[in-house]
Amino acid sequence: MNLRDRFKDELKIAMKAKEVEKIATLRMIGAKLKDLDINARPTGIEQVGEDEIITMLKSMIKSRRESVKMYQKANRQDLVNKEQSEIKVIESFLPAQLNERQMQKVVEEAIVTIEATSIKDMGKVMGFLKENYGAVLDFSKVNRLVKAKLS
Repeated sequence: MNLRDRFKDELKIAMKAKEVEKIATLRMIGAKLKDLDINARPTGIEQVGEDEIITMLKSMIKSRRESVKMYQKANRQDLVNKEQSEIKVIESFLPAQLNERQMQKVVEEAIVTIEATSIKDMGKVMGFLKENYGAVLDFSKVNRLVKAKLS
């Protein structure tokens, strides 16, 4: 089942169960996805693909994590809890992320495949990783691993 169908199905289930916070988050995802589709139309694309949706979800999570930090500094636990519950709902649609050991293995594989020898090859390695493992990697962690391996 593709992500669009999962969003719709989860929204129906949440509405039947009267899960107010989950409904709000799913509607927010739907609105963001609609915006993404509308912005892609001038290029001739009617609906964006799964990769773009995953990128959108990751960016939504990133912005919420930044908000959590700000709210924690401001001692607004109510807003921290709201953002964290939204993160959980959004993360439920992402594929399982690789753990630290798996990330190291994938980075080593990419370096060997690209035949990277120095930090100058970092862009090529990151491009390879994004193309082949984009949905399952946390690139903030991968970035550090690649730098360490190539330095």
